[in-house]
Amino acid sequence: MNAVFDWSDEETPVRDAIWDAYMEANNHDTIKTEEQMKPVLDMSDDDVKALAEKLLKK
Repeated sequence: MNAVFDWSDEETPVRDAIWDAYMEANNHDTIKTEEQMKPVLDMSDDDVKALAEKLLKK
């Protein structure tokens, strides 16, 4: 995250951080999280960056 965003000090890759956020929101339900992540796999890097800012920026 910190390689992409100046507001983050996390070293977690962006897509992994999104996975973690979805897991928390889904009460650690892997099946639900997997379904939410499927569209992210096909997103452009810019779209993933925008999603990460929406979900993770505090």
